[in-house]
Amino acid sequence: MSRVGKKPIPVPAGVKINIGDRLDVQGPKGKLTVPIPAGISIENANGTLEVKRVDDSYAALHGLTRALAANAVTGVSAGFTRDLEIVGIGYRADVKGGVVSFNLGYSHPIEFILPAGVDCKIEKQTAVTLSGCDKELLGQIAANMRALRPPDPYKNKGVRYKGEVLRKKVGKAGAGGK
Repeated sequence: MSRVGKKPIPVPAGVKINIGDRLDVQGPKGKLTVPIPAGISIENANGTLEVKRVDDSYAALHGLTRALAANAVTGVSAGFTRDLEIVGIGYRADVKGGVVSFNLGYSHPIEFILPAGVDCKIEKQTAVTLSGCDKELLGQIAANMRALRPPDPYKNKGVRYKGEVLRKKVGKAGAGGK
């Protein structure tokens, strides 16, 4: 029983919906498409989207399709943001055009090219804010940036998500005697 799939999706003003073999959503922030799998149908009624399924064998796809459609509607109307923090002495980032340059303790700066649809703002060189309408693409770009220098388990230096809870490991004990 998909409880997620049963919830209706409210469509805000300014968002255009086109339902065919896929769901096309267009709004002030951009345009997204969501595939509609076989056995699932989407109906537009009274400014809300209803996701229906043929039978219970499509329960997982029912919830997935509803979640993807809701993310598309939210993305084109309000958009999504993802915040990253850079922790470490000398670690910083800078953005010029569509390229983010990271200095993360390597012998060279790392150039990260942003795809279309993702914007980047950097405050005080250690706080990176990514924004866009596609939640999946935004999360993948944030994960790729974090993978450039994941947080070190001993000193917690590196690129992390804002608010990410890290477990710090204890270093090795002193050398005692010989």
